[in-house]
Amino acid sequence: MDRIDRHILSLLQRDASLSVGELAERVALSKTACWRRVQKLETEGVIRRRVALLDPAALNLGLTTYIAIRTNQHNAQWSQRFHDVLRDIPEILEAHRTSGELDYLLKAVVPDMAGYDRLYKKLLAADLFDVSASFVMETMKETTELPLDQS
Repeated sequence: MDRIDRHILSLLQRDASLSVGELAERVALSKTACWRRVQKLETEGVIRRRVALLDPAALNLGLTTYIAIRTNQHNAQWSQRFHDVLRDIPEILEAHRTSGELDYLLKAVVPDMAGYDRLYKKLLAADLFDVSASFVMETMKETTELPLDQS
Protein backbone atom coordinates (compact mmCIF):
# COMPACT_ATOMS: atom_id res chain seq x y z
CA MET A 1 0.00 0.00 0.00
CA ASP A 2 1.46 3.31 -1.03
CA ARG A 3 0.84 6.99 -0.28
CA ILE A 4 -1.93 7.24 -2.92
CA ASP A 5 -3.79 4.23 -1.51
CA ARG A 6 -3.62 5.80 1.96
CA HIS A 7 -4.91 9.09 0.56
CA ILE A 8 -7.83 7.29 -1.12
CA LEU A 9 -8.61 5.48 2.14
CA SER A 10 -8.41 8.71 4.12
CA LEU A 11 -10.86 10.42 1.77
CA LEU A 12 -13.27 7.46 1.79
CA GLN A 13 -13.18 7.25 5.60
CA ARG A 14 -14.41 10.84 5.74
CA ASP A 15 -16.96 10.52 2.92
CA ALA A 16 -17.71 7.17 1.31
CA SER A 17 -20.16 8.83 -1.08
CA LEU A 18 -17.38 10.45 -3.12
CA SER A 19 -17.59 9.47 -6.77
CA VAL A 20 -14.62 7.87 -8.50
CA GLY A 21 -14.21 11.11 -10.44
CA GLU A 22 -14.01 13.16 -7.23
CA LEU A 23 -11.57 10.70 -5.67
CA ALA A 24 -9.41 10.63 -8.79
CA GLU A 25 -9.24 14.41 -8.89
CA ARG A 26 -8.25 14.70 -5.24
CA VAL A 27 -5.48 12.09 -5.50
CA ALA A 28 -4.30 13.25 -8.96
CA LEU A 29 -5.05 10.03 -10.86
CA SER A 30 -7.15 9.18 -13.86
CA LYS A 31 -10.64 7.81 -13.10
CA THR A 32 -9.62 4.38 -14.41
CA ALA A 33 -6.45 4.19 -12.32
CA CYS A 34 -8.31 5.36 -9.23
CA TRP A 35 -11.15 2.87 -9.79
CA ARG A 36 -8.62 0.02 -10.12
CA ARG A 37 -7.03 1.01 -6.81
CA VAL A 38 -10.39 1.17 -5.04
CA GLN A 39 -11.38 -2.23 -6.47
CA LYS A 40 -8.06 -3.73 -5.34
CA LEU A 41 -8.52 -2.33 -1.83
CA GLU A 42 -12.02 -3.86 -1.74
CA THR A 43 -10.85 -7.22 -3.11
CA GLU A 44 -8.04 -7.35 -0.54
CA GLY A 45 -10.53 -6.65 2.25
CA VAL A 46 -8.96 -3.32 3.25
CA ILE A 47 -12.29 -1.68 2.43
CA ARG A 48 -14.85 -3.96 4.09
CA ARG A 49 -17.98 -1.97 3.22
CA ARG A 50 -19.31 1.55 2.77
CA VAL A 51 -22.00 2.77 5.13
CA ALA A 52 -23.97 5.81 6.25
CA LEU A 53 -23.31 6.89 9.84
CA LEU A 54 -26.54 7.82 11.60
CA ASP A 55 -27.09 10.09 14.59
CA PRO A 56 -28.36 7.89 17.46
CA ALA A 57 -30.04 10.83 19.25
CA ALA A 58 -32.02 11.70 16.10
CA LEU A 59 -33.34 8.11 16.18
CA ASN A 60 -34.31 8.23 19.87
CA LEU A 61 -31.24 6.21 20.89
CA GLY A 62 -29.65 8.87 23.05
CA LEU A 63 -28.22 6.65 25.80
CA THR A 64 -24.99 4.80 25.05
CA THR A 65 -23.91 2.12 27.48
CA TYR A 66 -20.88 -0.10 27.87
CA ILE A 67 -21.80 -3.43 29.40
CA ALA A 68 -19.15 -5.50 31.17
CA ILE A 69 -19.86 -9.21 31.36
CA ARG A 70 -18.18 -11.97 33.28
CA THR A 71 -19.12 -15.60 32.88
CA ASN A 72 -18.25 -18.73 34.81
CA GLN A 73 -18.89 -20.88 31.75
CA HIS A 74 -16.05 -21.15 29.25
CA ASN A 75 -17.28 -23.82 26.87
CA ALA A 76 -18.36 -23.99 23.24
CA GLN A 77 -22.04 -24.59 24.01
CA TRP A 78 -22.35 -21.51 26.23
CA SER A 79 -20.32 -19.42 23.79
CA GLN A 80 -22.66 -20.35 20.92
CA ARG A 81 -25.70 -19.52 23.06
CA PHE A 82 -24.17 -16.14 23.95
CA HIS A 83 -23.44 -15.40 20.28
CA ASP A 84 -27.04 -16.28 19.40
CA VAL A 85 -28.41 -13.96 22.10
CA LEU A 86 -26.16 -11.09 20.94
CA ARG A 87 -27.14 -11.57 17.30
CA ASP A 88 -30.81 -11.08 18.18
CA ILE A 89 -30.35 -7.79 20.09
CA PRO A 90 -30.07 -4.95 17.55
CA GLU A 91 -29.27 -2.37 20.24
CA ILE A 92 -25.86 -4.01 20.74
CA LEU A 93 -23.48 -2.32 18.31
CA GLU A 94 -20.24 -4.00 19.36
CA ALA A 95 -19.30 -7.12 21.31
CA HIS A 96 -15.73 -7.96 22.23
CA ARG A 97 -14.20 -10.93 24.07
CA THR A 98 -11.48 -9.42 26.23
CA SER A 99 -8.52 -10.39 28.35
CA GLY A 100 -8.22 -9.55 32.03
CA GLU A 101 -10.99 -9.53 34.60
CA LEU A 102 -13.80 -9.00 32.09
CA ASP A 103 -14.79 -11.70 29.66
CA TYR A 104 -16.85 -9.53 27.31
CA LEU A 105 -17.40 -5.83 26.70
CA LEU A 106 -20.49 -4.69 24.81
CA LYS A 107 -21.44 -1.31 23.41
CA ALA A 108 -25.15 -0.63 23.07
CA VAL A 109 -27.50 2.25 22.33
CA VAL A 110 -30.95 2.55 23.87
CA PRO A 111 -33.53 5.34 24.23
CA ASP A 112 -33.31 5.59 28.02
CA MET A 113 -32.93 3.60 31.27
CA ALA A 114 -36.12 1.68 30.61
CA GLY A 115 -34.64 0.71 27.24
CA TYR A 116 -31.49 -0.49 28.98
CA ASP A 117 -33.61 -2.55 31.38
CA ARG A 118 -35.32 -4.24 28.41
CA LEU A 119 -31.91 -4.97 26.86
CA TYR A 120 -30.60 -6.31 30.17
CA LYS A 121 -33.52 -8.74 30.41
CA LYS A 122 -32.75 -10.00 26.89
CA LEU A 123 -29.13 -10.57 27.89
CA LEU A 124 -30.20 -12.73 30.83
CA ALA A 125 -31.17 -15.44 28.33
CA ALA A 126 -27.43 -16.09 27.96
CA ASP A 127 -27.10 -17.27 31.60
CA LEU A 128 -24.54 -14.69 32.67
CA PHE A 129 -22.52 -14.68 35.90
CA ASP A 130 -22.00 -10.93 36.36
CA VAL A 131 -23.24 -7.93 34.39
CA SER A 132 -22.43 -4.29 35.04
CA ALA A 133 -23.03 -1.22 32.93
CA SER A 134 -21.55 2.22 32.55
CA PHE A 135 -23.56 4.95 30.88
CA VAL A 136 -22.00 7.59 28.67
CA MET A 137 -22.53 11.05 30.11
CA GLU A 138 -20.39 12.93 27.58
CA THR A 139 -18.67 11.89 24.37
CA MET A 140 -15.40 13.76 24.01
CA LYS A 141 -14.14 11.98 20.91
CA GLU A 142 -15.84 9.65 18.49
CA THR A 143 -14.57 8.61 15.10
CA THR A 144 -14.72 5.74 12.67
CA GLU A 145 -11.51 6.86 10.95
CA LEU A 146 -8.60 4.47 11.44
CA PRO A 147 -5.09 5.95 11.65
CA LEU A 148 -3.41 5.28 8.34
CA ASP A 149 0.12 6.30 9.22
CA GLN A 150 0.74 3.15 11.27
CA SER A 151 1.22 0.71 8.39
